[in-house]
Formats: sequence, C-alpha cells, structure tokens
Amino acid sequence: MATAIDGLASGLNTTAIINSLMSVEALPQTQLKTKLASNQTIISTLQSFNTKLTALKDLASGNAAAGALNLFTATSSSPSITAKTTTTAAAGSIELTVTQLAQTQVNVTAAMSSWPTDGGGAPARLAIVDSTGKKTEIAPASTSLDDVVSAINAASGGAQAVKVPAGNGSYRLQLTATAPGEAGAFTVYRGTAAQVTEGTAEDLMADPGAAVVKSAQDAKATLYAGTPAAQVLTSGTNTFADVLPGVSVTATAVSAGPVTITVASDVPGITKKAEDLVKSVNDVLGFIAIYTAVSKTTDAKGATVPKAGIFTGNSTVRAVNDQVLAALSRPINGKSPAEYGINITKAGDFTFDAEKFSKALAADPAAAQAAVQGLATRVADAAKAAADPYSGSVSGLIKGRESEVRDLGNRIADWDQRLVTRRATLQAVYTNMEVMLGGLQSQSAWLSGQISSLSKQSTGE
Repeated sequence: MATAIDGLASGLNTTAIINSLMSVEALPQTQLKTKLASNQTIISTLQSFNTKLTALKDLASGNAAAGALNLFTATSSSPSITAKTTTTAAAGSIELTVTQLAQTQVNVTAAMSSWPTDGGGAPARLAIVDSTGKKTEIAPASTSLDDVVSAINAASGGAQAVKVPAGNGSYRLQLTATAPGEAGAFTVYRGTAAQVTEGTAEDLMADPGAAVVKSAQDAKATLYAGTPAAQVLTSGTNTFADVLPGVSVTATAVSAGPVTITVASDVPGITKKAEDLVKSVNDVLGFIAIYTAVSKTTDAKGATVPKAGIFTGNSTVRAVNDQVLAALSRPINGKSPAEYGINITKAGDFTFDAEKFSKALAADPAAAQAAVQGLATRVADAAKAAADPYSGSVSGLIKGRESEVRDLGNRIADWDQRLVTRRATLQAVYTNMEVMLGGLQSQSAWLSGQISSLSKQSTGE
C-alpha cells in the first residue's frame, strides 16, 4: 500500500481530503449497514413475537387435550385421611374406615462382635427368603460384620442391612425390607439355601435378643362397614388407589369411624384455565398492537412527523392478528363466547368475566368445558399456523429476514475490500502528486537560479 506524503510539496492536508472522498465512496456501504441493523431489529422483534405465539400454542393445546378440563377437588371429613383426583374422576362421595396402616418389616439380630463361622472356619452363610418363597444365598467374605453387611446389600435379596452399635463393642445387624407392606415380608436364616429347604437352617430371629421390630403388613380400609356389602381394601403403602374412579386416598392414622370423601368439580381450577387462555391471547394481540402503532417523532428541522411501527403495514402479522382474534371471538357450539364470560372489546382484545363463567360451568359443566376446549383448539391451530418452525407464517418471515441479513453481511464484506482498494488508489494518486510537485518545484528553483545567473552575466557583473 502506498504511503501518503501529507502536503509535503503542495501544502494540502491530503489525508483529510482522502478521508472525505472515502466517506463519499462508503455511502453505499453505510446504507447497507443501516439496512442490516434495521433487519436485525425486526428479526429480534419477530423472534419475541414467535415466542409469545409458541407459548399461546402450548397453553391452548394443553387446554384442548382430552380430559384437560376434567378437574376435581377431593375433601375429607378427617385430617388424617387425604384424597387426590385425576382427570378420570367424577363427582360423588364415599365413606371408608381405615383399620390398619401399612408397615415395612424391620428385623434386628442378637448382639454380636463378629459373624460366626460354619464350623469349618469359613464365615457362615445366610439365606433370605422373600414373600414369594425365593431364596437368596449370601456368602460373606469374612466374619467381619462390615463384610456381612456389604454381602447382604449386594445380594438384592429383599432386605438391606446396616450395623447398629449394641454396647460393649458389640453390634446388631438391622435388616429392613426393600418393599413396603406384606409384599416385602422376608425371613433370614443362618445357613445355605439347601439347608433352608431341608429345614436345618437356623432362623436368626430365634436367637436370644433378636427381634422382629416391625412386621410386614398392608394398610386396610373398609368400605360400607357394618353392612352386608362391607368390602376390605388393602395396600402395601398407606395410599389406596381408585377408591373411586380417578380418586386415591392416603391415610396417616387409623380412623375411629367412617370418613367421608367428597369429590366435586374444581370450578376455580377450570375457571383459571379459561382465564389463562384469554390472558395468553391478549398477550399476543397486545404485542402486535404495540409494534403496529404509529408514533410521533421529531425530524432534523424540529417538526413532528409520524413514525411507523416495526409491524406497521405487515400483512402477515395483520393476518395472524385476525386469525387469533377470530379463533376466540367466533361462536362455539352455536353460542357466543360472551355467554361464557369471554368478551371482545373495542380495542381489539378480550376481557374475562370469571363470575359469569363460573355460573355457566355450574349450570352445564359439560357444555362449558366443551366450549373452552373448542375455543382452545381453534386458538392452538391459529397459533401453530403462525409459529410452526417449518411452515409457520411468522417463522417464514424470520427465515426470510435472516437470509437477507446474510446477504447484506456478504455485500458489506465485499465493500470493505472495495474501499480498502479505493483508499490505496487515492493514497497512491496523492503521493505521486506530491512527488511530482516536489520535482517541479526543484526544477523551478533550478531554472530560477539559471535565469538569475544569465541576468548577471548580461549586465557585466
């Protein structure tokens, strides 16, 4: 690259001149950069819009799913018994009496300082028999109680062991069933599995000082107690599943008498789902309104001029607005959404009357739920048509702008190289000009000297 000789001969500020010329040369690139920044702002706004549309689609799709609005609450007449519902529940009530809580079996051995041998010097083997009759034989690595614990826990025989201090340097082995209730019952023997079968193995709980701390037992509850229809329910845990369809009951204590479980429609929960749908629709419509609105700004002369929003005049965004608006405002199942408390306003959004919706739900639960699900389905379809990552209209706008940004980036990079070349050319031109001027000035000085010499000679000096 040529080096500028700044005003060496001409006295001109050639660097400033070149910079001024380059600013003119760079105008097309500056315009491209301005367009690039504008596109990046639009992309960011469209991505935020797409995020809101996706959130609307997800929420609406959830409400539209089968059984999504089959919400129920379950209450109990006793604080020691609680109930939970699923979407398969139905309104109703039932009485039950909890007569027994579930227990997980816990055994402790007699106190010992080490594990006994089998008479031949090797550690005695153990055998655990579970509730199904399966025998698991365990061979400890040594008579160390730690090795016995490790062997039991590695065997997965239905019980886990831990060493518990028993005083005077001795320990007990505490064995706890790995499964709750009667299904976790086990018996532990000193001996081999074959000896258990033969009946010659020793039950560890028969040792003096050994004990079954907790027996394996299921929880029990009785329906229709005291009647010929009395029915006993059992559970390995303290939770009884499907006492009613879609209703589970958990007990923390036995009950002195019958406890009433009442299942009713969850009006507040269903109302909130309908309200959340309206809020999410308003969130999308409000976002469009903000970025479509025309604002006022001041130009270079101080005059007030209108400023278009990012979405102003965008037909795709306007279509999305119309589709989402129509999805929630059009009649559903022959009725206006206003009958369910969903009202469209003059501003182009919606209000939700929770009290009116609750009354409609109480009057005809099936119709109100079907209406909300129908509206949610339409809203989900409209949001998906806009936000789908492959075919969505807004997703398409984003992809189009991103393609344009890539093209602008390439064009700006081309201009960078073009401007570098142009600056080098200008610097070479002005450098050559300075060199030539310098040469001309030298010749001028020489000629002036020669002319002056001739003048002196002609006058006889």
